[in-house]
Amino acid sequence: MKILRIIYVWSALLTLSACESFLDITPEGQVKRKELLSSASGIEDAMYGAYAQLRGQNLYGREMSYSALDVMAQYFESYGNYKVENLLKYNYTYSTVETLFQGLWTDMYANISNVNSILQCELVSNATDYPYTIYRGEALGLRAFMHFDLLRLFTEQITLNPEADGIPYATTFSLVTPQFSKASKVYEYILSDLLEAEKLLANEDAYANDRAFMTMRQIHFNIHAVRATLARVYMTMGNYEKAEEYARMVIDESGLSLLKRIEIAGDVAGCLSHKETIFGIYSTTDFYSNVYNDLWLSTSFYSLNPRKDYATFYETAEGNDYRLGAYFTIQPSGTIRFTKILDKYKLEGNEAKRPENTIQGLNLIRLPEMYYIVAECQNRDNHPDVVATMLDKVRESRGIEVKLDWEQMTSDMIQEAIDAERYKELIGEGQMFFHMKRLNQTIVNQNGERIAPSRDVYVIPIPEIEYDYRN
Repeated sequence: MKILRIIYVWSALLTLSACESFLDITPEGQVKRKELLSSASGIEDAMYGAYAQLRGQNLYGREMSYSALDVMAQYFESYGNYKVENLLKYNYTYSTVETLFQGLWTDMYANISNVNSILQCELVSNATDYPYTIYRGEALGLRAFMHFDLLRLFTEQITLNPEADGIPYATTFSLVTPQFSKASKVYEYILSDLLEAEKLLANEDAYANDRAFMTMRQIHFNIHAVRATLARVYMTMGNYEKAEEYARMVIDESGLSLLKRIEIAGDVAGCLSHKETIFGIYSTTDFYSNVYNDLWLSTSFYSLNPRKDYATFYETAEGNDYRLGAYFTIQPSGTIRFTKILDKYKLEGNEAKRPENTIQGLNLIRLPEMYYIVAECQNRDNHPDVVATMLDKVRESRGIEVKLDWEQMTSDMIQEAIDAERYKELIGEGQMFFHMKRLNQTIVNQNGERIAPSRDVYVIPIPEIEYDYRN
């Protein structure tokens, strides 16, 4: 049986509750699901459940943040770990790599089905009043966000092949398997959901703290998360004008600000940035355990080790980049570990000292990315002075006081500066591979070898089982 049919049968049985339990495989289970989604509190529980699923190991709790995607961006290595070694070589047919992406595909579509269940319930499907408009806006935005990441992984870059094959865009909670659509059509669906979500969430601030669900909006797909995702989508589509428009909206209207250099250390160590997080996922023990085992321990053939030349990206003649000391730790044994996202309070057994109002979890969209988007768009418009202004704001907040000498830089040199900043900043967040793919960049691996861009490198094969028995 093909994957999506399995998903739709399985996820039709989920309670979608925050405790992530399951319903019995009986007609009674369907009744319970309907009952759950017949009240505001039940819908909120279902939304919390959908957010919780995002932190699964096959999704953003590991593979889509610091693990598989960042290995593919050449941030980490693990000698003797065949899965990692084949990811570094973009050998997607290796058995454990195939299994990894099959699990990612399956789990993402399962959660999309969960979100569709919420969108189809009577109170949400035609919502016109608060709080149901908020629920619908969040769910539409989240559905688009998940499809977008699947599209970026499993299809060709749309600007290179406008006729590229796409993926199924699932919009119903049913046992019917969605059909595949062209990538261009999937982008239309993504934009449609995001633009409707933007309208529905436009006045969310008016209801701030009205109920528990309207607090800690960073862990909800809020209006700024919608606009930041629109910036990503338009950027990937090559619509730089709209990408810049939405990125600037987030910068100007989100109320977020860049950190000060002295705030870098520990800012995202197992928690959402107190100034820069646009959207993240609440998580405690499960995410910490993954990060501790993968990044802190030095287990042979298992743990992820920073690339050997990691420091050279930060140690330049431009000055002291605070990210080097904040993102990496030298253990007493002399071993280098990547600790940017490791909860130091848990590690040291000092959780009582964790600052108040800290939201434990993992960051999915942060403010610096919006500055990089504006910078790249302005570079394409041949406004190097504006590019330098945007980049220098981030660089200064990271401790680099030397400003870019844009008058002496070509457009290609400026793009290289943007890429360098992205590479340093976004480690551990699963975004750099997507950026490299969007620009169809040649990849320089950890041995200094150049890997030419190609479909084999940048497009993950859709799991073969998905095509089995399709009509």
